[in-house]
Amino acid sequence: MGTVQVSSSMAMDISTADKERGLIDSPEELDAGALFVLQSRGSWVHCGYHLTTSIVGPVIFSLPFALALLGWVPGVVCVAMAALVTFYAYNLLSAVLEHHAQQGKRLLRFRDMATHILGPGWGTFFVGPLQFAICYGAVIACTLLGGQSLKFIYLLYQPKGRMQLYQFIIIFSTVPLILAQTPSFHSLRHINLVSLLLCLVYSICVTAGSIYIGKSKDAPFRDYSMNGSQLNKVFGAFNGISIISTTFASGIIPEIQATIVAPVKGKMFKGLCMCYGVIISTFFSVAISGYWAFGNQSKGTILYNFMGDEKPLLPTWFLLMTNIFTLMQLIAVTLIYLQPTNELFEKWFANPKMDQFSTRNILPRLIFRSLSVITATTLATMLPFFGDIMALFGAFGCIPLDFILPMVFYNVTFKPTKQSIVFWGKHIDSISVLRVGGSWCSGFGVVMVVAGFGDGDGWICGSSGRRRRGSGEVAGGFVGAATTRRGFI
Repeated sequence: MGTVQVSSSMAMDISTADKERGLIDSPEELDAGALFVLQSRGSWVHCGYHLTTSIVGPVIFSLPFALALLGWVPGVVCVAMAALVTFYAYNLLSAVLEHHAQQGKRLLRFRDMATHILGPGWGTFFVGPLQFAICYGAVIACTLLGGQSLKFIYLLYQPKGRMQLYQFIIIFSTVPLILAQTPSFHSLRHINLVSLLLCLVYSICVTAGSIYIGKSKDAPFRDYSMNGSQLNKVFGAFNGISIISTTFASGIIPEIQATIVAPVKGKMFKGLCMCYGVIISTFFSVAISGYWAFGNQSKGTILYNFMGDEKPLLPTWFLLMTNIFTLMQLIAVTLIYLQPTNELFEKWFANPKMDQFSTRNILPRLIFRSLSVITATTLATMLPFFGDIMALFGAFGCIPLDFILPMVFYNVTFKPTKQSIVFWGKHIDSISVLRVGGSWCSGFGVVMVVAGFGDGDGWICGSSGRRRRGSGEVAGGFVGAATTRRGFI
C-alpha cells in the first residue's frame, strides 16, 4: 500500500477516523482508495443492503436447474448446506476483521487481510488479482445478462425483430456508465435498498409464475427421475453443486464491512442476518417452485421455461414485468462489483491530499471509471458465451475467497489449540470444501470443454441423461450464466 504526505490540518481530521478507514498505523499511510471509495459511514442496515445485492441476483433463476441435476432431497440439502457454510464463513471473516479493528488496525480490503495476516505476497499476487478478476468478470457477465434481458423484452413484442444482442448490451451499459461515477461504496446504499426490494419482487413473480403454470391445464409433464448413465449423473451432480455453491458467493465481504462506521462490533452479524433472511425467502421459493413446476426439464434459467415450446406459458405483461425488475436489479449488481475496480483506480490516480470532488480527482475518476465500463461492455459484446466461462472461473475464485480463506484467516489470527473442536472443525471444513470443490470444478470443466467442441451446439450431461445443449443449459457462475437461446444472439 502506497504512502502519501498529508498536511497537518488534514492529519488532525484523519487521526480521529484512521481506525475506521483502513489498514493504517499513522495518517501518512492512507491511500485515496481507502479515503474516498471505502468511506466508513454506514450502519448495519446499509451493510445488509450491500450484502444482499452482492449475493442475491438473477443467478437464483438457475437454482431449479441445479435441483434437476441433483433431485429433491440432495438438491434442497445442498442449498441449505451452502447457506449454512457461507453464513458461517462470512461470520468468521467478520470476526477476524473486528478483532484487528479492536487492535487498532482496521483492514478494509480482502488483499489487506491477506497481506497483514499471511504476508505481502498473498495479497499482491494471489488474493488481490483473484478478487479483481472475479469481480470484474461479474461486471462483464452482468452487462451481458442485461443485454440479454433487454433483447428478451424486445422479442416479446417483436418476434421477428432484427436488432442484435450487442446493440442491447450497449444500450444496457449506458446506465452503469453514468451511475459508475457514484463517488463511494456507501453512496450506493439507496440503490442497493431498491435492489433488495427488486429481488424480493421478481422472486415473488417467478414463484407465482411457477405455481400458476404447475396448476394450469397446460402444465408441462413433470418427471423428477434421474435418468441417464451413471457418468452423466455424476457430472450433472457436480454441475448442480457448482451452481448452488457459486450462487451464494460474494467475494467483497471485507469491502462491505469497511463501509460500516466504527465501532464495527456486532454490526456485520446483524447485516448478515438481514441478508440471509432475504436469501432464505428468495432462494428456496424460486428453487422449489421452479423444480416442482418443470421437474427435470428445468432449463438453465427458469425464465426460458416460462416461454414454453410453442407459446409463452404466462401472459406477456407478466413476463415483461418480471424481466424489467430483473433488468433493474442487474444495474445495482453491476455497480457493486465495480467497487473493487473503482477503489484501485482511486488509489493509483487520485490525490488524497486534495478534496474528493476537486477537478484534480474528478477528472481521472471520470476517465478511468468510464473506461472500465466501456471495456466490460466491449468484452460482453465479443464474448456472448461469457456467462458459461464465468461459471468455471467463478467456481475457482469462490472456493478460496469464500470457503477456504475465511477459515485460514481465523486460524492464523486466533490460533485455536490443536485439541480444540473449533480448530479441527475448521480444518475439516476447509479440506472438505477444497476436495469437493476440486472434484466438481474438474467435472464441470470437462463438461464445458466437451460442450464447446463440435458444431457449437454440443452436448451436456443433465438430469435427463445425454441431451442436446441449447445455449443456456449450462447455468451458474458468479452472477448467473443465463446465456442465450432461440436466437437471442
